[in-house]
Amino acid sequence: MPELPEVEALADFLTEHLAGRRVVRVLPLAISVLKTYDPPVTALEGAAVTAVRRYGKFLDVETDGGDGGLHLVTHLARAGWLHWRDRLPDGPPRPGKGPLALRVALETGEGFDLTEAGTQKRLAVYVVRDPQEVEGIARLGPDPLADDFDEARLAALLKDERRRLKGALRDQALIAGVGNAYSDEILHAARMSPFKIAASLDAEETHRLYQALRQTLTEAVERSRGLAAGRLKTEKKSGLRVHGRTGEPCPVCGDTIREVSFSDSSLQYCPTCQTGGKPLADRRLSRLLK
Repeated sequence: MPELPEVEALADFLTEHLAGRRVVRVLPLAISVLKTYDPPVTALEGAAVTAVRRYGKFLDVETDGGDGGLHLVTHLARAGWLHWRDRLPDGPPRPGKGPLALRVALETGEGFDLTEAGTQKRLAVYVVRDPQEVEGIARLGPDPLADDFDEARLAALLKDERRRLKGALRDQALIAGVGNAYSDEILHAARMSPFKIAASLDAEETHRLYQALRQTLTEAVERSRGLAAGRLKTEKKSGLRVHGRTGEPCPVCGDTIREVSFSDSSLQYCPTCQTGGKPLADRRLSRLLK
C-alpha cells in the first residue's frame, strides 16, 4: 500500500506534470472505483489543474472546474497505483478488462491511469468541491511531518491510548499517513515492541518514538523525491529494513527478523532490537501447528 512518503512523491511528480494543464476526459472503467456522483466526472472536462496535494494517504488533484473549483481525490488503498503516460493509447480502453480502473486524459495527449491488482477492489476516487467532503480526509489525525507536530503533540495523542503501538501508529484518525510498512520501520528504529501499549510510554520512550517517526518518514520522502511514479514501489521496498524481510538478518544487530501474522496482514520485527530477544506470540502460526 502506498503510504505517506510515496503519496508525497506522487504529489510532487504530478505537480510537475499536471499544473496548468487542462483535463479533457476522466474515464472510470471499474464499477467500484467512483465513490461520488455529484458533481459528475464530466464536470472536470476542460478544467485546468491548479495544484496537487497530499492528505495523509489521499492524493488531491485540484482544478478550476465548476463554480469554485473541483477536486479529484484518490485513495490508492492496498493494491492501487498511478501510472503516468507520456502518450495515452489511441482509442478508448475496454471496461472490465484487466486492472485499469480510471483514466485521466490531458489536452497534451498525456495523462495517467489508476490501476488496481487483485480481487479486493478498494481503490477509491471522489469528485468533490472540497476535500473535507471525503469522509476519510475529514477524520484524519495530524500529519506527522507538519511543522507543528512536535514531541508534546505525540505525547498528548498517546497518553490515553490503550492499544498496542503498532495499531495506534496505523490509525489514520490518530496520525495521518503511516501504514503497515512504515509502522514496522518506525518501531524498529525506536527499538520498541509493536505490542507495547501506547499509553505506557515514559518521556524517554516518547522521545525515541518521536525521533524515529520523523526521521523514518523524512528519509523515505527524500529517497522518493524526484523519482518517476513507476519507480516509487521499487524504491520503497529497497529502503525498508525490517518490513517484508522475514527470515533475513537485522541490519542493526544481525538477529533474524521475525513475523507475526494476522488475518489480512502481518508485521515484522527484530527480537534483539525490539523485544529483549523474546519472540512475539503468533497465534495464527500456533493454530496451524496444532
